[in-house]
Amino acid sequence: MEHELVNTIALLERTPAALDALLRGLPVAWTERNEGANTWSVTTVVAHLIHGEYEDWMPRARIILESGEARAFTPFDREGHVGYGRGKTLPQLLDEFARARAKELDELRALKLTAEDLGRRGRHPALGTVTLSQLLATWAAHDLTHLHQISRVMAYQYREAVGPWTKFLGVMQCAGHSA
Repeated sequence: MEHELVNTIALLERTPAALDALLRGLPVAWTERNEGANTWSVTTVVAHLIHGEYEDWMPRARIILESGEARAFTPFDREGHVGYGRGKTLPQLLDEFARARAKELDELRALKLTAEDLGRRGRHPALGTVTLSQLLATWAAHDLTHLHQISRVMAYQYREAVGPWTKFLGVMQCAGHSA
């Protein structure tokens, strides 16, 4: 599927409500456990999504529009979510994510991007030249990656409880997400 901004926005605007419907009010057995050492809980994933809203997607879009390839993106701090999640409950994080996403999408819509704008190039510190279109498509795919991760982390909690059905449950077979 080719990237179309309207489709990207349609997905991005639904992620906060999808997370809220799935996660709000769940017992901590679902939201605070992880898959073992050096893995994230559901709450940690939500904090990571908030971190991305503030420090990744729209800040990088602005760099592309303002500076093109002349200025590389600031490297993304893969542990930056720790500061966003510290001392907050999952309901607080879900509310913050919904507010941050709405603000970022309002800003994105206000740019009234053209096909020419979407083709503009920026410089990623590790990947090299990228387009604004690729950045925005990645934002949507990033949401889907973490929705998958949340499902996997939650399913992991029942890895033994499902017994022999494990072999029929794809979510139980998944070894992880992005490297």
